[in-house]
Amino acid sequence: MTDGMLTRRGLLKGALAIGGGGMIVAGTGGEVVAAESSLAAKYTPTPYTNLFRRPPVLMPCQQGVDDKGPFHRYRLTQRIGQASIVPGLLTTIAGYNGIFPGPTIKVPQGTRAEVRIANALGAHPLYSGEFSTVTHLHGSASLPQYDGYANDHTRPGQAKTYRYPNWQQARTLWYHDHNHRVTAKNAFVGLAAQYHLSDKYERAQLPQDEYDVPLIVSDMAFKADGSVKFDDSDNAGFMGDVIMVNGVPWPKMRVKPRVYRFRVLVSSISRSYRFKLSTDEPVYVVATDAGMTPKVNAVQSWRHAPAERYEVLIDFRKYKPGTKVELRNLSNKNNEDYGNTGKVMQFEVVADSAGPDPYVIPTTLDLGPQPWAGQGAIEVNKLTPDMATARRRLRVERKHGIWTVNGETWDDIEKTGFQRVFGNPKPYDVEIWDLVNESGGWFHPLHIHLIDGQIIGRNSTPDGKAHAWEGGGKDVFYLGENETVSVLMQFTTGGGNAGGRYMVHCHNLVHEDSDMMIQFAVGDVNVNDPISSDAACPDAEAEQPVVYAPSYPLGT
Repeated sequence: MTDGMLTRRGLLKGALAIGGGGMIVAGTGGEVVAAESSLAAKYTPTPYTNLFRRPPVLMPCQQGVDDKGPFHRYRLTQRIGQASIVPGLLTTIAGYNGIFPGPTIKVPQGTRAEVRIANALGAHPLYSGEFSTVTHLHGSASLPQYDGYANDHTRPGQAKTYRYPNWQQARTLWYHDHNHRVTAKNAFVGLAAQYHLSDKYERAQLPQDEYDVPLIVSDMAFKADGSVKFDDSDNAGFMGDVIMVNGVPWPKMRVKPRVYRFRVLVSSISRSYRFKLSTDEPVYVVATDAGMTPKVNAVQSWRHAPAERYEVLIDFRKYKPGTKVELRNLSNKNNEDYGNTGKVMQFEVVADSAGPDPYVIPTTLDLGPQPWAGQGAIEVNKLTPDMATARRRLRVERKHGIWTVNGETWDDIEKTGFQRVFGNPKPYDVEIWDLVNESGGWFHPLHIHLIDGQIIGRNSTPDGKAHAWEGGGKDVFYLGENETVSVLMQFTTGGGNAGGRYMVHCHNLVHEDSDMMIQFAVGDVNVNDPISSDAACPDAEAEQPVVYAPSYPLGT
């Protein structure tokens, strides 16, 4: 490929044709666009030369206790910013507080969070028109009006206060834009960040503080001037040639000979990964989307789709100081790969004056009690198929050039005044959903809002069960080519939540923006209206200073 070329790959088999300036494989599945950066050699990032950095941790602007219990209040402002991603050039991004990725928010279980998010965005780096936003806290059992419903827009000059209950067990969540038909563009230019919910069980069993490290993995492509290069015109996906971790291309991180916990989030809009250590040593999967796993599984590699979160332990005690270990990407079917997309980051082991690390890697984990058990809530890993009161089939496919879920799109939902629903369980009902991807041309990371689900079947594994790394609760389900995944889930709304409407969509965000999204309702379809209940309002509050927690040194 020539430098800067856009490549379009067909998603189903068909005749080979040349056109436009790229290779096209014709087929009914659509075409993913992949882009090589157009940077001059002196501006092109080189793997393992840039130091690793952690996103800053946002401090609450207010905290206390009221008649409902402890609370934290946070303020975020969505802004246009300038990021030093490639050497010698600045890249215009849109970020929470103007940084990419946005600041991490850390909250203990049982402490409510009020997060006021103001839209102070100017011109979008990728398109003209109003830069409206919607914020979704992915992994939270939020009320519908705080869940980031795709049509619940916050326009420039407005602000919305999101209220998060934080009653769930400890987990890695993330917040990102969810604005209808422009989610991919908005997330691609920087509107994404992690959110950590902790509890005493997680704190007692897994590494903390310096040894608890967020990794946000994404890919991007750049024009010659350092601006982002993007094309979703084929409505199938976009993949860049530069892999970044926490906004740094292929960083190098200094690690001590200790056990580290990495909270790995893939925020790429279309690319999936298969991560592996260069030493062939295993990593230990201790948590999935919904938090800690009952059993710790050692795996040589794991498949990781956009929006999934896996927490893994890496034991650096076996390496001498000076040893370099790479985290690599073996990739998956239907990705578009380039010369360095097989690299992710490098760890360099350094001496530790504190002495040997006594941490013992566990084989099992105690998840603690299930919140709201008295109301009928059951811990996701303890659900059994005989508890299910309904079984539903949800099929993802491309029909007549349009991405659909059960043959429908979000446009169909809009035309019913947002009344049409795929299912309507009652609070705390248990159901089985069979998620079906019968096309061989693309994978779909399917996200179901509100729920934690247990994978009870996969048609692509030898034993018909979940992969070893999927041993805990999930809210994103990797539907590989021709895969069917059966998911057991409970519609746990928690205290003070009567239910309402929640979305289901593909987390290839280009697919989502092409209307590959439907909804279900828990209980009354019209309770907790996700658009008009507690809507965004004019931003009349005075701006306050942003305070971040003390950070760790660059490169660690």
